[in-house]
Amino acid sequence: MTDQTYCDRLVQDTPFLTGHGRLSEQQVDRIILQLNRYYPQILTNKEAEKFRNPKASLRVRLCDLLSHLQRSGERDCQEFYRALYIHAQPLHSCLPSRHALHPKGLPGTRRVLGFSPVIIDRHVSRYLLAFLADDLGGL
Repeated sequence: MTDQTYCDRLVQDTPFLTGHGRLSEQQVDRIILQLNRYYPQILTNKEAEKFRNPKASLRVRLCDLLSHLQRSGERDCQEFYRALYIHAQPLHSCLPSRHALHPKGLPGTRRVLGFSPVIIDRHVSRYLLAFLADDLGGL
């Protein structure tokens, strides 16, 4: 795992989130309302109205909201991610920062083809024997 904070993640994910068609107006409104209703210390009524203003474009409102959250701090960014998960779970799973959280394979490591329990006497041990191969071309 990396030591990436929620604010760092939000900076990394902002271009993705503000991309055309990523979030619908309804999803953004639901996220804003959740942050306002459940966490009024994150978004006041006045701020929520500003970010839900239909006179401004969705992209501008979303950029303003994400900037506001980044300035507000770690907990506010974390609550944004929670609201995003609730209201746009498929998008949440595609975030660039989520893919950065899974470590890549180390150079020189091999792929595991399968596992088999090691049998000692009549009991299956708690250890697994892994079968490894360098060349998987024949599979």
